[in-house]
Amino acid sequence: MDLNSVGIREAKIDLSKILKRVKSGREVVITDRGHPIAKIVPLVSENLPLEERVRRLEGQGLLLPVSKKNRRPLPPPLPTPEGAAQGFLQEDRNR
Repeated sequence: MDLNSVGIREAKIDLSKILKRVKSGREVVITDRGHPIAKIVPLVSENLPLEERVRRLEGQGLLLPVSKKNRRPLPPPLPTPEGAAQGFLQEDRNR
């Protein structure tokens, strides 16, 4: 069976393991005789610290952990005409 879905019996037996998957950001579908009947999803908090958000994205496979091997420097900032940034800020404030 799919890693993202489990039967009722397995859910009863392995609830701790299932909740660890959910805590890492995955969704788990509970099935009854192969038919989906419920979904366990992580709670979304908008106030999660950056480290927690990154850890969840890594758990979902959407981000790869940075290692010394695959670390690259950031590109230099894009040049802008003198005063352009201040003009954009002022324009935004006037809306």
